[in-house]
Order: sequence, then C-alpha cells, then structure tokens
Amino acid sequence: MIVLGIDPGSRITGYGIVEKVGNRLIHIDNGAIFTDTAVDFPGRLKKIFDGLLEVIAQYRPDQVAIENIFFATNPQSALKLGQARGAAIVAAVHCGLPVSEYSALQVKQAVVGQGRAEKEQVQKMLKALLGLPEIAQADASDALAVAVCHINSSGLKHLAGGRAGSKQQKTSWRDMKL
Repeated sequence: MIVLGIDPGSRITGYGIVEKVGNRLIHIDNGAIFTDTAVDFPGRLKKIFDGLLEVIAQYRPDQVAIENIFFATNPQSALKLGQARGAAIVAAVHCGLPVSEYSALQVKQAVVGQGRAEKEQVQKMLKALLGLPEIAQADASDALAVAVCHINSSGLKHLAGGRAGSKQQKTSWRDMKL
C-alpha cells in the first residue's frame, strides 16, 4: 500500500509518500509545493491542485491522508487554510483516490505515541522509522507523519475487522485520465 500524506497550507503544502511492505515502512519521497505569494489566491490554489496531480501521477499512491487542521487564531488564515485543504482533497478525489483525514493529535499519537509531542520529537521519530538520512523540511515532515498515521490506523482498522470512519471510494485512479 502506497500512501500520499498531505500537510496543506496556502503558502506551502507538504507531501510525503510512504509505502507499507509487510511490517516495514518505506520512504519513497517527500517535498513541498511552494506557492508564489505575489500570485492571486485562486492561482495559488491552482498551483496546489496541479502540483498534487503531478505527485499523484508520478508516484501512483493507493490512498491519500490529509491533516485536518484546527486553526483559530486568525479567521482569515483559517479560511485560506481550509481552501488549500479543499484544493488538495479535490486533487485526490479527481484521481479517484480515497481520502482520510486525521487531526494533529491523532498524527502525533500514531508516530510518537503521545498526542502532545513536540514537532521535533515527531521529526526525529520519522527519521528513525523511515531511515531518512536527515530530518525532512518541516511541511514535508508533517506530511510524512500523516502518511505514517494513516498506515498505522489502516492496520488497526483491519485488525478490528472493518473500516471505521468515513466510506472510501473504490474507483481506481489508474482508470482515469489526468
């Protein structure tokens, strides 16, 4: 199973691709889509959408996991962040991929074992879990953590005998044209 993890942002959207082979987690790639702040906001959303379509076409993930953001300090920032999440979700759904959402607390719990872990703890654990030569860029690291969370959660759902949470699409993106 190959999972694309996404850490959405209106200026930087991180992505991480992790494959589960048996009991092993294999790091495939990670990176970030940087939008130009001089471009109008709809243009930035298009860049996120197009960038994720390229990542999906290149790595052909089976599933997508995205961080469900809670951001309450600035309403305008929260709206922009929600729109960036929407662009990321639509890119995945456009390719026929199932999308799962996880809170930051769930992600930290799955990676470190503690929901209140510091960002540095998560990054160090990812480096160890995935055998990374160095700690990934912050947004890419967050996206890798979301992918690892999804893989761990999928394993637990399988052991529990079914899928918890929302329904996922069965349509294969490989049958769709990009």
